[in-house]
Amino acid sequence: MPVRRYAILTEGQLLDRRAKTAHGVIQYGRDEIAAVIDAEFAGKDVRDVLPRLQRSAPIVATLREALAYEPTSLLLGVANQGGFIPEAFRPHILAAIDAGLEIVSGLHQLLRDDAEFVARAKASGASLWDVRVPPEGIPLFSGAAYRVPQLVVLAVGSDCAVGKKSVMIELDRAARAAGDRSEFVATGQTGTLIAGKGIVVDRVISDFITGAAEQLVLGVSADADVALVEGQGSLWHPAYAPVTLGLLFGCAPDLLVMCIDTARTEVEGYGVALPPLAEMIRAHEALLAPIKPAWVAAVAVNTSSLPDDRARAAIANAHAGCGLPADDVVRFGGARLWRALREAARETPKRLTRAAAAG
Repeated sequence: MPVRRYAILTEGQLLDRRAKTAHGVIQYGRDEIAAVIDAEFAGKDVRDVLPRLQRSAPIVATLREALAYEPTSLLLGVANQGGFIPEAFRPHILAAIDAGLEIVSGLHQLLRDDAEFVARAKASGASLWDVRVPPEGIPLFSGAAYRVPQLVVLAVGSDCAVGKKSVMIELDRAARAAGDRSEFVATGQTGTLIAGKGIVVDRVISDFITGAAEQLVLGVSADADVALVEGQGSLWHPAYAPVTLGLLFGCAPDLLVMCIDTARTEVEGYGVALPPLAEMIRAHEALLAPIKPAWVAAVAVNTSSLPDDRARAAIANAHAGCGLPADDVVRFGGARLWRALREAARETPKRLTRAAAAG
């Protein structure tokens, strides 16, 4: 996949959790960031507004201003519930199409289904990339994932948007820093943009989600010893639990990483109370036990809403609540949890693989 130079559109949502596509690509993406378009913060720099992303880029008010920074593509930087294109984005998108930029969207509402976008793109020569569209020919689950040589680690979570993608990227970084050969496996639109490949599984027909997850695991590089699979949704999410189940069964994990957010006591937007941590862990393990047993080896705690002292206390509480290694890998680095995963790998059927035997 060629390296792009993005103008990222977040208009009015830069600080919102719905801008997680923007946040993820800015923080972890390999592509260049030409500018961010958000009138609320025009004239500032991303590093000043969102220092945790650790990257600089100018923030401008319009597509016209962004063009001065020579972008190749306009990225729609939000992932809202239902996946619709915000009406406020439309003028910016049309201006970018007229300027000949590639338009990149991970939303369910497809660019290619909008007659005006398509007509204007045809006139200007602009291209439209709907990241969420899955490849053709995804097969049913076959069971081949049970036989992959790599250790497969899947992120699972208490809710949506608790950091499953970021956790696996940070663990990938930690693994590589430790000299291990790992690969991040993307299952969502932002992860796919970051990794340069993947399948956005929530767009796949339900019968084939497990097959899509299996294909992702089968497609991991032969040079990798560990596949770190991005999780989606939550078992307790009334809307998205089916996607969670598809990944749980389809990628045939050996180990799980439980991801929680200290700010959540219920499923956001649905009012479903979240069970205690130990109960969430048992639920995942019980689901997998009859088919291909796997267990939670570590807990990733999202403490982004807390100051440092309270964050460390929350991590200690998580450890006390389940007895497993716990940490905030985004805030404090992934080395500790990566060591825990390597140790846990020794107890899996793949304990003799290079990753499990190393160290």
